[in-house]
Amino acid sequence: MYQNYSIKATLSLLSMGICMAVQAQSTQQKTAPEVSKVWVADLGNGKYKNPVLDADYSDPDAIRVGDDFYMVASSFDGVPGLPILHSKDLVNWTIVNHALVRQPPFEHFAKTQHGNGVWAPAIRYHKGEFYIYYPDPDFGIYVIKAKDPAADWSAPELVEAGKGLIDPCPLWDDNGRVYLAYAYAGSRAGIKSVIAVKELNTAGDRTLNAGTIVYDGHELDPTIEGPKFYKRNGYYYIFAPAGGVSTGWQLILRSKNIYGPYERRVAMDQGKSPVNGPHQGAWVDTQTGEDWFLHFQDKGVYGRVVHLQPMRWLKDWPVIGIDPDGDGKGEPVMTYKKPNVGKTWPVRTPAESDEFNGNKLGLQWQWQANPKPTWAFSNAASGVLRLYTDQVPDSAGSYWDVPNILLQKFPTEVFTATTRLKFVPNPKLENERTGLIVMGMSYASLSLKSSKNGISIVYGVAKAANKGKAESEKVLDKLKGNEVYFRVAVKKGGMCQFSYSLDGTHFTNAGDLFEADAGQWIGAKVGLFATRTEKTNDSGYADYDWFRIH
Repeated sequence: MYQNYSIKATLSLLSMGICMAVQAQSTQQKTAPEVSKVWVADLGNGKYKNPVLDADYSDPDAIRVGDDFYMVASSFDGVPGLPILHSKDLVNWTIVNHALVRQPPFEHFAKTQHGNGVWAPAIRYHKGEFYIYYPDPDFGIYVIKAKDPAADWSAPELVEAGKGLIDPCPLWDDNGRVYLAYAYAGSRAGIKSVIAVKELNTAGDRTLNAGTIVYDGHELDPTIEGPKFYKRNGYYYIFAPAGGVSTGWQLILRSKNIYGPYERRVAMDQGKSPVNGPHQGAWVDTQTGEDWFLHFQDKGVYGRVVHLQPMRWLKDWPVIGIDPDGDGKGEPVMTYKKPNVGKTWPVRTPAESDEFNGNKLGLQWQWQANPKPTWAFSNAASGVLRLYTDQVPDSAGSYWDVPNILLQKFPTEVFTATTRLKFVPNPKLENERTGLIVMGMSYASLSLKSSKNGISIVYGVAKAANKGKAESEKVLDKLKGNEVYFRVAVKKGGMCQFSYSLDGTHFTNAGDLFEADAGQWIGAKVGLFATRTEKTNDSGYADYDWFRIH
């Protein structure tokens, strides 16, 4: 809701009651159920459909603590990082936190670092405390802790420094010793397709030895990675994906000795299902004794989406999915009965739309780098998100290299995103820009651009931006005034049609269809930006009234 800024100071003296009402409305908004208009996995009849999260929550790991399920996922260079999702029934998930407020080393991640940062994490609960182990392939393995996963997490502590150490997962053994399973990134370590184990100190925050390779997958299981470490009935189990992200299978390794030798068995592959490369995830059980497996599927431009599979044990080997021929190897389900958790829970989905009525951004938003406090102001009193224009780095070839891009994941394959904004550029500057963007290795944007002659509506496209290709832009129209509605409609295959409107009802297409492109290890994202090319003592800004997914 926009206000008359010329009388704002006067009205503020009389607005205590209004502010209280706004705060109450904001509180109601925060506690109201978040239900997507574009993808709901709960079918409402005791069954669910896959994916349970049709968005890019790559490399999921999950645990159950009492009646609550918690999930983490890779976040790469997105900040805040390490999203924490919560569910009561493994089908209905919401984002409740980010465990990583800023990504260390802070100066390094003040610049865009596509594909770097947080790779596959693991979440565990031990003696009343939550642990997340996460790898940064360029700096090492970190651990963070919290008593409450929805509250503040400790600062990252470096468990072991080094390049190429990835996908760590801890195991607290029965005898009190602590171990860490992990893999190697060939791009940094010069070797891949092996799984190794290190011993940790009892605090779990330092390694005690150089580690031992316990399985070599070069012959049978190339690109094995992402180990998850468990113990059951005297066996050590390593659940690990192999065969490649989009083409592989879910492998199980087991041994009576933590250092092996390990037997192998494939617990799930694509089979006759449409789910390619089903692997890398988490085994969880319910309070009623059921076993389930959460994993991802690589859907290209849409990223790595999360599926839920039934799981059962057969002679101390897990079988994941359904096993129509009874050979002990499962395949994914597309619909199935919901997990039995003792009761039925309401439909929930991760946040997508944002009315910008609170004093914090919705948990779906991430920046392309560690943010500056001057990039944005959540103006709850006015019900807007104010983005200040920030100077584009001299080294930036396009928006691919610009850190202050505010983005969220594509929520499913087909959706529309619409936003309403008011642009107040600095009259002494030119080339301030703000608008709507679909970001990937190629990107497109619809923006308002300032000049001496006023404000123009501009459509920009950068093909192969990740390779340094520059953006081409086309002026579509002159804007009378400074308010506009921007929209992008996304269809199957990531085909995007941008459009704009002056009244929020009648929209004019902007440019040709744009085929969205995946990012580096992630799906395409959609979001907002505000930039300038010149130095100044006071930037312009844009007020975003709301951002809605429908």
